[in-house]
Amino acid sequence: MVTLKEGDKAPVFTGTDQDGKKVSLTGLKGKKVVLYFYPEDDTPTCTIQACNLRDNYGLLKQHGFEVIGISPDEVKKHKKFEEKFSLPFTLLADPTHAILKKYGVWDKKQMFGHHYMGVLRTTFVLDEKGIIRKIFLRPRNKAHAEEILAAVK
Repeated sequence: MVTLKEGDKAPVFTGTDQDGKKVSLTGLKGKKVVLYFYPEDDTPTCTIQACNLRDNYGLLKQHGFEVIGISPDEVKKHKKFEEKFSLPFTLLADPTHAILKKYGVWDKKQMFGHHYMGVLRTTFVLDEKGIIRKIFLRPRNKAHAEEILAAVK
């Protein structure tokens, strides 16, 4: 369950991106960040969300945002996802769920009566000081970039 609130300091983390490079939140200090958590690469809803962010990436950059996607997928799977859909932003691998747990997005889910642990699709918008300015608990995947920009104006 997401227990972080708007106005909270974003938990710091370090992860490995699709190119095998280390990326840390502290390294992004001074930048606005769209940190989106999603269940799995190359699945229908996750692809819709990623492609919406890709298609509006220039606009997000114009507003000063860095975009980082995080899922439990491995680095190699992220690389394939990035290449298949020409994604211009960072994808962090979190197979141990360490970052997911820090943000409260690794939790019990239910589908067709089955209970399992999984990623709660959630987006955090951080300001230049690492403060959470907006949380989307149910992002509109087909119009996610648009809702982010509307919320921060």
